[in-house]
Amino acid sequence: TWNQVRKLQKNWTVKYGIPMLLLVVGGSFGLREFTQIRYDAQKIKKKLDPTLEARVNTKKQLAILQDEYEKLKDLDLDVWKNIRGPRPWEDSKEYQEEQLARLNKGT
Repeated sequence: TWNQVRKLQKNWTVKYGIPMLLLVVGGSFGLREFTQIRYDAQKIKKKLDPTLEARVNTKKQLAILQDEYEKLKDLDLDVWKNIRGPRPWEDSKEYQEEQLARLNKGT
């Protein structure tokens, strides 16, 4: 029997292959457990954004819509001026100053 054990110890597959296989398979199971712990912790810490929660919860959605309606109700939406934004080749600061000057001249 000792003779067979010595033969196995000299065998390349037994010496290097089996430990490598055990390391790969065992590492796979170990990593699965650690990543599961990570995702469980994230799930516990995760809180929904209020706007996203409102989309999910219909009661809160109505409350947010009513708040937005109250904000828009007081605005006068019939009186407005169309102001063109600067083109990429125009200097934005200079163009904004021109727009403000034109608006101030008109009022």
